[in-house]
Amino acid sequence: MTSAPLPLAEDAWQARAAAHHDRVNRYAAPYLARRSANQKHPVEDFLFTYYNQKPGQLQRWHPGAGVVLTGESAAERLKWKFYRAVHDGDPQAGGAAQGRSGVVFDREKFLVERKDALDFAQIILGRTAARPAQFGCFGLHEWAMVYKQEANQVRHEYLELRLGSSGTDQVVEESKIRCTHFDAYRFYTPQATGLNELTPTRENQRDMEQPGCLHANMDLYKWAYKLSPALPSELVMDCFELSWRIRAMDMRASPYDLAQWGYPAITIETVAGKADYVAAQRAFSAESAVLRERLRAAVDALVSDRHL
Repeated sequence: MTSAPLPLAEDAWQARAAAHHDRVNRYAAPYLARRSANQKHPVEDFLFTYYNQKPGQLQRWHPGAGVVLTGESAAERLKWKFYRAVHDGDPQAGGAAQGRSGVVFDREKFLVERKDALDFAQIILGRTAARPAQFGCFGLHEWAMVYKQEANQVRHEYLELRLGSSGTDQVVEESKIRCTHFDAYRFYTPQATGLNELTPTRENQRDMEQPGCLHANMDLYKWAYKLSPALPSELVMDCFELSWRIRAMDMRASPYDLAQWGYPAITIETVAGKADYVAAQRAFSAESAVLRERLRAAVDALVSDRHL
């Protein structure tokens, strides 16, 4: 049988929930203010617009598997998906004080309803970690997304291209483009798809992603929130903040002029810029490896408990 969850006193988990809410709001509040004012930010909106997790969902704190939330406020969680009540005398109460009830993550229901998500997360996290990292892409995926495009067709039409359209096209044409990430490759212009040395697809994603890729490392956030509420929200936010910083570096290496937004360019069209890019990419790859392993361990624990 599975080990009994551990009880967490109401004051302790309420403090963690409040700290999590404040942590999320550092990023979510400015985004929500911009959205209300019908304003855009090319870097800092991305995690809220590209990924499916909305600010309100991210603000909800979850303890993850193996924890019983005690106290009167815990009952509110019964309105949330994948939570259930436990009572004194229930083996799942985890040693909660006599006469007290609690609320716990519903592991059994989650394992049934989210089996496909768990299985895919295990595959993509494990296979990506097992591959050697590649550091020769220089962020050219963003350049390929605007190749041979007129100004009014560019994805971020309110931004200027640092080198202009012709200069951007020249960088693409004079470079080797080896993007391994389908969710970047799928936004290439039609004229650029044939310039990529590889052909990422949704079908071969699990066999192509590698741990040097900025987007594969940003997606650690995606795998984390897709497995909520099975994972502790602190882990999800660790992935979010890593993804936030990678996004900033990704856009600094893009063809857009973001200086006025506070993001100076990494000039990947130059030798020095390429060196700067690779140095940052290697650092993010090493940092992501630690988070990827934490996610793998959490997922493996959930899945292995099916058989206990």
